Amino acid sequence: MSGPRILFVVNAGPEVGGGHVMRSLTLAQALEAQGCRCGFVGPPAMAGLLDAFSADTPRIITEDPAPAVAREAFDAIVFDHYALSEPDHRGMAAGRPVLVIDDLADRPLGTDVVLDSGPERKAADYLGLASEEARLLLGPGFAPVRPEFSALRAPALAWRGEPVQRILIAMGLTDVGGVTARVVERVRPRVQDIGLDIALGVAAPSAPGLEKIARRDPRLLLHVDTPHMARLTAEADIGIGAAGSSTWERCTLGLPSLLVVLADNQRGAARAMAERGAALVVEAADPQFDSKFDLHLMRLLRDAELRRQLATASAEVCDGLGAGRVAEAFLRLIAARPA
Repeated sequence: MSGPRILFVVNAGPEVGGGHVMRSLTLAQALEAQGCRCGFVGPPAMAGLLDAFSADTPRIITEDPAPAVAREAFDAIVFDHYALSEPDHRGMAAGRPVLVIDDLADRPLGTDVVLDSGPERKAADYLGLASEEARLLLGPGFAPVRPEFSALRAPALAWRGEPVQRILIAMGLTDVGGVTARVVERVRPRVQDIGLDIALGVAAPSAPGLEKIARRDPRLLLHVDTPHMARLTAEADIGIGAAGSSTWERCTLGLPSLLVVLADNQRGAARAMAERGAALVVEAADPQFDSKFDLHLMRLLRDAELRRQLATASAEVCDGLGAGRVAEAFLRLIAARPA
């Protein structure tokens, strides 16, 4: 007998990025490992990410998920879509178990389980936004991180603090506002023979320009829609990345990192990381971005003790096993719900 069918309703696009799809896909794979069948509903940008990272995943491509969901047979539903709130959740779920992946705590949620992996998040933040019966899965211990990251955790942590030979730049697959090129142009003049691994999506605005630069600068290696992010993260000595869900991947492998805040919803988690001494942080919208970025980069390049401290502190934030914990909790709820 096959397990429950679970629908994921997600958002993606140039403005919202691809993190919703990637973390939902990670959770879906953890659920599938427990016998579930998972399908996705979302906009066209979702399809490109699924094609690149999980081509066999069933999907419905639509900008308006409600009618599509109403036509589907399913046993439970997961939402990772900031534009949807309690009426949408309850309407599409139609009495079935609901899990909402959130970072904002800014609107009522019609859910049985809330997943918010922000390190600063507290249960009080969802008071009045989720029912008293809803289970709250809060903090990076529940962050959905792909299993290949935790598999490399021990060897990666064993050699953090070594001299810098490779820098990983990963500003998000959708490269919001062409930020990847902006970061690369700040890094290139400030490193000598250090290799730069640059991860981005095939439709990233920065891709054409960076391809031209890479042809004449042998330090640059572009990784487009790469399935090898865990290896790249493990092999890097410094990470520069968006302060979104990929933060927990870098933490799992203890990568000393400079986080770049690209959106309001990333600010709280980035601040908490900085307060824990687990990352250096700069905001892309800061008028003094260039000077602050350069200062942090040079500190990371020159200070091996700082890199070791960041590695230790970040590894304590997240162990990379959150997807399994969330899948187990949601499946218990599904099993307990009367048919």
